[in-house]
Amino acid sequence: MDRTEGFEAERPRLVGLATHVLGDASEAEDVVQLAWLRLHGSDADIENLPAWLTTVTTRLCLDRLRARTPVPAADIELPEVAPDPADDVALADTVGVALQVVLDRLSPGERVAFVLHDSFGFDFSTIAALLDVTPIAARKLASRARGKVAQPRAEDALADWEVVDAFMAAAREGDFSRLVQLLAPDAVVVGDDAAVLIGTPARIAGGQEIAAFFDGAAHAALAVYVGPRPGSAWFDRGVARVAFDFTVADGVVRRIDFRADPDILAGVARRDGAHRRRR
Repeated sequence: MDRTEGFEAERPRLVGLATHVLGDASEAEDVVQLAWLRLHGSDADIENLPAWLTTVTTRLCLDRLRARTPVPAADIELPEVAPDPADDVALADTVGVALQVVLDRLSPGERVAFVLHDSFGFDFSTIAALLDVTPIAARKLASRARGKVAQPRAEDALADWEVVDAFMAAAREGDFSRLVQLLAPDAVVVGDDAAVLIGTPARIAGGQEIAAFFDGAAHAALAVYVGPRPGSAWFDRGVARVAFDFTVADGVVRRIDFRADPDILAGVARRDGAHRRRR
């Protein structure tokens, strides 16, 4: 198998790893493409291509993370500590939709150690080599991150607008599993009479069914307020035609009302890029 074939065989795994670390699928694709360019331009004799690609991809992710947030020296120079029994507990795939919010508050070292160990099963010797720290320090980074994920601060819970915007982004990107994650199992969609007249469903019941309806859709929808609530709306030629009025509770979507009543649409207002909550 030549390098190109080897890289293509590893690409899905590398994209998955980079997406977990960076929390951004598009950025992950960019990083993996950079890894390919590094491979293409290297004359080194590579004995273990998967390991080489993992190292390059992870270090490129670290560069991106460090560009976002400076790394405090304390996150690198850690004291020797005894192994933490909590390291046997893998939390990365069991936390709720607020995980990404928490990950964004971890240092780059904590984030990489946590994701590589808890999500991908890398041993701490390998992680230590990637982070240029000792294995005990790598273990401590993962343990510290795990504690933050297991006991997030109250303010780490997703705000209603974050849930709404995450849902609409997943709809546009065709991320079915993310849509299901953001919906209550017994969620419903209800269309008012005016919305049904222009073609929306009158009712959809169940998280799976709603996710299937929105999967790959809503490309013309924009972030708005529907009254005081964050929502979304389908616009045609700059005019709101249908408002998506979300009811969010406990970090998930419980109900979406399709509203095309002129009185409702008259109160629809665009949200700015900061997604600030209306007061």
